[in-house]
Amino acid sequence: MFSKSLTILGLLAICGSCSKEVTIELPQYIPELVVDGTIETDKHPIILLSRSADIYASTDLAAYISNFVLDANVSVVCDSDTVSLELFSISALPIASKEKLAEMLRLKNLSDLDGIPLYVYSSNELEGEVNKTYELIIDYKEKLYIGQTTIPNPTPLDTLFWKLEPETLEYGYSWAILSDPINQFDGYKWEVKRTNIKSNGLPKDDIFKRGSGGYFDDKYFDGITFEFDYENPMSRKDSTHLKEYKRYYRIGDTVVVKFSKMDKQVFNFYDKKFNQIANSGNPFATPINAPSNLSDGALGIWAGYSPIYDTLYCYP
Repeated sequence: MFSKSLTILGLLAICGSCSKEVTIELPQYIPELVVDGTIETDKHPIILLSRSADIYASTDLAAYISNFVLDANVSVVCDSDTVSLELFSISALPIASKEKLAEMLRLKNLSDLDGIPLYVYSSNELEGEVNKTYELIIDYKEKLYIGQTTIPNPTPLDTLFWKLEPETLEYGYSWAILSDPINQFDGYKWEVKRTNIKSNGLPKDDIFKRGSGGYFDDKYFDGITFEFDYENPMSRKDSTHLKEYKRYYRIGDTVVVKFSKMDKQVFNFYDKKFNQIANSGNPFATPINAPSNLSDGALGIWAGYSPIYDTLYCYP
């Protein structure tokens, strides 16, 4: 036993003497240009430009704001016409552009924009049109970044209706019937806002919101007419609204549905992006990179949408 102990101690001593401190030099982080740009039918373009941040960088609001790019030359080309975009403060934007910006930033209310020292690239001379292609050109730090998007022909919902869930007398999902065009790619986005007037005279929701699964394509229903339901993505502070039905609409709600189409590149970006977010805490998930439609290593998306609006009245 004594001999075995000496042998073990000898092996430990040898292993210890062979250990070596290793220093790994990580490559210097090089920020990339990040683009969050959109253009909709009858709406002005909105472009947010920023620099990507190191994983170890601060994540507070000041750090977030400091990464925005305010010294680029940005333009949009459509039908051989070139429109130069200018920097706008939030207060200088038209109300429709403010609403769109709040939706892009996933804010709860339009008023959440107040006091944010943010600037966006836009132009009041340009509005999106159906079946038009828009080329975004960004000249920044002696590099040209180019992206292209198309505003496709929209597909309206056949029917929009609300119905009670069997176990309740006042809550239910929104339902719709959609006839998908055959033999083509179709990507969709579903957004909503309630227009009921509250006791203070303001509508319940002042911007559109998208719930989980708000982006979907016709991979499994190309050319088919089908019925589907959708949940209420709004956060509820109404104490009279039962918590177990917080994703339902309540009898008496009036809801505007914004049903948009997009091209395949835009859909692929958001599909991969939200899959990445959903699996970010899963160590067994396959890493996913959101495929940008911009050149020269720029991150993000330049997205065109063709929305159609419909109204849902929540009554049996």
